[in-house]
Amino acid sequence: MSRAEIMNNIRRGLGRGEASPEQRAAALARIEARADNLIPQRAQLPRPEQVALFKTMALDAAAELIELDSIEQAPAAIADWLAAQQISELVCASDPALQALDWSALGTINRIERVAQAGDMASLTGSFAGIAETGTLMLHSGSSSPTTLNFLPDNHLVILHESHIVGVYEEAWKRLRSATAGQIPRTVNLITGPSRSADIEQKLQMGAHGPRTLVILLIKE
Repeated sequence: MSRAEIMNNIRRGLGRGEASPEQRAAALARIEARADNLIPQRAQLPRPEQVALFKTMALDAAAELIELDSIEQAPAAIADWLAAQQISELVCASDPALQALDWSALGTINRIERVAQAGDMASLTGSFAGIAETGTLMLHSGSSSPTTLNFLPDNHLVILHESHIVGVYEEAWKRLRSATAGQIPRTVNLITGPSRSADIEQKLQMGAHGPRTLVILLIKE
């Protein structure tokens, strides 16, 4: 069914015809204004409390949290985590910020930059923002951040800078529009904890549609 057919079916259901030029102009103006929705009170907090709320919500969503004083500490922390899980390979995004790090701490763990493939055990990516109200990560696709890394490996490690944490979704979208000059990336992923589902007999199954484990490396600044 084409888009036009779908819209015509909706119009018939609403008992409406084609929109008038005035109605179209009003709708476009409303879309362009990008007015905020209702903002949850719990996210209207001073900056330090937004960071604290993000950490609380992320942990409540079953994410693991590793707090670091600087991004330079990330390779050693990642090496320790992978070694504890007996994982010998890390698939990374070709992110310049990650490439600039000293990865010698990985030792015998193989670090490779490519898109994710079936069977990969662990991936590492950066993130665009953290959203305090739900402990959610915002990641978007790009030449240095293939979306497959967010979903195919069993374990997803994500670097998030405290300075990139915002209170609410609306603020994250505003930042994304500003950073991309209004050209929203093809894919924007909002990730809250590891993948899970209880659709079958109400039994919780981790990794149902993506990684079983989400590890957030939170960089203080």
